[in-house]
Amino acid sequence: MKNDFRKLKRTIILQIIITLFIAAAIGLLINNILIDGILQAPFADWFTKLIQNVFDVDFYAAQMTYMNLFQRNKPLWLAIGFILLLLIIFYITLSRFTLYFKQMNQGIHMLAEEQQAEFNLPPELEFMEKNLNTVKDRLAKRARDAQEAEQRKNDLVVYLAHDIKTPLTSVIGYLSLLNEASDMPQQQREKYTKITLEKANRLEDLINEFFDITRFNLQTIVLEKSPINLSLMMMQIADEFYPLLAEKGSRAAIHADDHLMIEADPDKLARVFNNVFKNAIMYSDEDSAIDINIKKTDDHVMIEFTNFGKTIPSHKLQSIFEKFYRLDESRSSHTGGAGLGLAIAKEIVLAHNGQITAESENGTTVFTVTLPS
Repeated sequence: MKNDFRKLKRTIILQIIITLFIAAAIGLLINNILIDGILQAPFADWFTKLIQNVFDVDFYAAQMTYMNLFQRNKPLWLAIGFILLLLIIFYITLSRFTLYFKQMNQGIHMLAEEQQAEFNLPPELEFMEKNLNTVKDRLAKRARDAQEAEQRKNDLVVYLAHDIKTPLTSVIGYLSLLNEASDMPQQQREKYTKITLEKANRLEDLINEFFDITRFNLQTIVLEKSPINLSLMMMQIADEFYPLLAEKGSRAAIHADDHLMIEADPDKLARVFNNVFKNAIMYSDEDSAIDINIKKTDDHVMIEFTNFGKTIPSHKLQSIFEKFYRLDESRSSHTGGAGLGLAIAKEIVLAHNGQITAESENGTTVFTVTLPS
């Protein structure tokens, strides 16, 4: 902050010095010209005649008045004149200072009005100009991100509404067949029942995505912390994902110390690990391993999810934690949800005063969740 104001302070001090110098110079000039210089005699004659005419006194009395007022009180008149000059010049200089505040106020007004023009302030306010431009850029980025997220959400709502029709139509169609064909062979009946159940489950997933979109906008994250055995929780989550892992021929390898305890909200933290784990499975190669490493330091616990598959492009890696962003842009893909899993995970981790990051290189993707220990 001191370095920021250095140029401004130098300018102000220099202007004060110049003000004092000009006031002193003008005061001495008036003293030399009016009181002790070439204008002294004309001024004395004019003042003497003025006294004679106004007060009807003789020349001698008027001259004595002039002597008593001016000649014997030169220091007083010089001081009065100097002070008046100083005030006038200081007032003029002060207008320069108020110009700084006016320009800063204009900059703040431009921010409030969300104007996109660049701020241009005097050189001595260069630090303020940079700060205002930085704030403007950040606000503009937030506005763009919010607009893009809103557009993605609207697109998803339209897509989901359209996609719901497909499994719903299938469910109605197969149930109608089962209802109408009472003599349908048992094997065919079981086949249609299985397909109907799959379509119904898909319909449930789509409806849950609708609820996720609503909850993300309306729900405030409130934590209910309690001691958690992190190693045991991760093993339980891995067991829950066994069917999904088996479907791809994959496996989960957990590397952690036994009885590793932390203080956190178990339900919400489980949702974080579920979202990250599911993402790792969906985008990993078949017959590969999902490595989960849990490391504890003095202050933090790091949980790393490593999967092997396609490398996530860097431009997508920067956006995967944004709401309604889907890594798989194909909306018909079974891996594509509402694009809220990682965004919700990030919000929960931040609520725990932690952070979540992602790295992807050479087919290896690592999601890291860091929490206070």
